[in-house]
Amino acid sequence: MVGFLRVHAEEEVNWNLGGSYAVRDWALERLDTQRKAGMAAWVLGLVMFFDDYANTAIVGSSMKDVSDQLRVSREKLSYIVDSTAAPVATLAISSWVAFQLGLIADAYDDLGLTEHPSAFEVFLNSIPYNMYALLAIAMVAIVVGTRRDYGEMLDAEHRSWSTGKVYREDARPMQDVEAELGEPHGDNPRLVNFFVPVIVLVVVTLGTALWTGYEPGAALMDMIIDADYAAALIYGSFAMIVSGFVLGKVYDIFGFREATDTTIEGFGIMLTAVSILVLAWGIGEVVSALETGEYVAGFADAYLVAGILPALVLVLAAVIAFSTGTSWGTMAILTPIVIPVAWTLTGDHTMVAAVVGTIFSGAIFGDHTSPISDTSVLSSTFTGADLIDHVRTQLYYAVTVGLVAIALLLVWGFTGITPFVLVPVGVLLLVGLVYGLSELDARRKGVEPVAVDAAQEEIDDPVKPDAEAGGSGE
Repeated sequence: MVGFLRVHAEEEVNWNLGGSYAVRDWALERLDTQRKAGMAAWVLGLVMFFDDYANTAIVGSSMKDVSDQLRVSREKLSYIVDSTAAPVATLAISSWVAFQLGLIADAYDDLGLTEHPSAFEVFLNSIPYNMYALLAIAMVAIVVGTRRDYGEMLDAEHRSWSTGKVYREDARPMQDVEAELGEPHGDNPRLVNFFVPVIVLVVVTLGTALWTGYEPGAALMDMIIDADYAAALIYGSFAMIVSGFVLGKVYDIFGFREATDTTIEGFGIMLTAVSILVLAWGIGEVVSALETGEYVAGFADAYLVAGILPALVLVLAAVIAFSTGTSWGTMAILTPIVIPVAWTLTGDHTMVAAVVGTIFSGAIFGDHTSPISDTSVLSSTFTGADLIDHVRTQLYYAVTVGLVAIALLLVWGFTGITPFVLVPVGVLLLVGLVYGLSELDARRKGVEPVAVDAAQEEIDDPVKPDAEAGGSGE
């Protein structure tokens, strides 16, 4: 939890250093088409893998102005931000993974096995089965690269391009980042203030992880498997904050007192999220104490076919996440239940890894379709989008990806075809679906399926970066 708080405190320190403004200024000078702006937001979302909240805040606030200039709808930007933040956080060392590693370890302990793979080995093996996350990331690249939309996103993009209104007339945009983190120091923004803290976090976290897993004569893979990733995130987050303090002092942006106040304010902003995390841990402990996993495993052994288990877990996780709005709570509820079920049904650690991956997938799928999800709210907040409009436009893409992921998991469950083949097949399916659905929907609505990707200088009526009233151009 300390590491979780520190990451978000650094989120505020980075913002007040003006790093996000520096990225915005760089983007405004170099990104001159909607495709370039969308791909830049996608790549930036991949880089900020260490936490979905920090990812959402940094990418959304950095890219909002340039996307407005190029008439990218706020709904589209919010989709790009939301659909890279959480999925990326489940595929690398992050606060999500640290939380799930603890749940996996506890579930294996409850099974009472004398020999079993480490929690990190299970996580690594689960990545190919986290198909919704992998395909959601690919879907963003497909939609941005082809510039083809369907559903209500097509309406939003057509409105934004043809009228300059980046959100609809009656929309109620969520508050912008300044309301959360205060006005940044933007007099002389520097890219170094943006990238150095992130680099420090990655280097220190990875270095500490290898150090905690080191034993004399240990191979690199053994160090990776035996590492303490919760401790590594704590050290990395602390180093990240220190780097922000140093940069603020070196460039005379703020002193030690202001930096300390900013860090404490960052802690305060995240109290609600931390409260959800504490409650999620509590749910996990209750589920374990009641031996819910063992009970469900006995029931499933009599009535459930092993082949449908991964797809079923994805659906259950999606329903729970949609209803509760919390991925963390979903993981805490399901992990201690489905790991015993998977082991009882198959006695196979590969199936255990598969259901761990599908817990992640379902939790994110549910989040992406839920109007009460914290990630949906934050994506709307930091991109200045209407929350309901964001969820409604993203829903079409999330359901498309979710259905493809479920189909692929069913194929794996009954055929055993490696996910390293199935995931690329899923990407190709998404490409075909995007082209087909965009053509059908465009014909139905009487609009072009692909808007002209003109440069900014070709736009006759550009949107001002600070335009908020009605989202219209000047």
